[in-house]
Amino acid sequence: MNYELNKEIQKVAEVAGYLWQKGWAERNGGNITVNITEFVDDEMRALPALSEPLQIGTTLPHLKGCYFYCKGTGKRMRDLAREPMQNGSIIRILDDCKSYVIVADELVMPTSELPSHLSIHDYLIASGSSYKASLHTHPIELVAMSHSKAFLGKDVLTRLLWSMIPETLAFAPLGLGIVPYTLPGSVALADATLQQIRDYDVVLWEKHGTVAVGTDIMDAFDQTDVLNKAATIYLRAKSMGFEPDGMTDAQMKEIQEVFHLPTSRPC
Repeated sequence: MNYELNKEIQKVAEVAGYLWQKGWAERNGGNITVNITEFVDDEMRALPALSEPLQIGTTLPHLKGCYFYCKGTGKRMRDLAREPMQNGSIIRILDDCKSYVIVADELVMPTSELPSHLSIHDYLIASGSSYKASLHTHPIELVAMSHSKAFLGKDVLTRLLWSMIPETLAFAPLGLGIVPYTLPGSVALADATLQQIRDYDVVLWEKHGTVAVGTDIMDAFDQTDVLNKAATIYLRAKSMGFEPDGMTDAQMKEIQEVFHLPTSRPC
């Protein structure tokens, strides 16, 4: 494995460790996929397949010939943090755009949610996005807040979280999309998530977890982390017996203007 590819895999391992430490990845919870095509050299392209062609379950025309690092199905984040290539695998999308083979390092089957992750990557490439990573995890405070219908209206939680601390608006400027409860692993959940990813970098699945996309896996983690920090601040204030004031609309608008942040969602 060349230096640049190894560096990307080590980022995945580092983030997996953070997820476990934060309590966001119980047992085998959570998934990671990273488009590593740009780091694949001729030596890896020449590797024979370790598996027979495996079906994705859908056709993804923009992924032809792409390579992905994927967390393994049933694997624990705490183990991936120590041994990323024993708890994940590298796959290559075949020319039919509806199947793949495992090419490295061991015959570790990718996450069972691979079709939904790859659908997101297909959309990212089609839209010209620079994003390469997709992260699904279970941030405790955000999931807790999703149990209240009061927070699940469009951009209600976005505005509340932005108002808790300036860094949330600065580092998660697109806010938080919402997907109402849908059966985990279902096609319906994948379709609903894909619709939200068109407008948001982080999406909250009601009573379940989040999906985030970013330029690399650290970026996807960071956006999730800052949003969950804002949720923690809100819940800590509530536990002290008061409703936090939050920043005013004018204060948040000032941050948007000074830091040239997107203003498609009013504060």
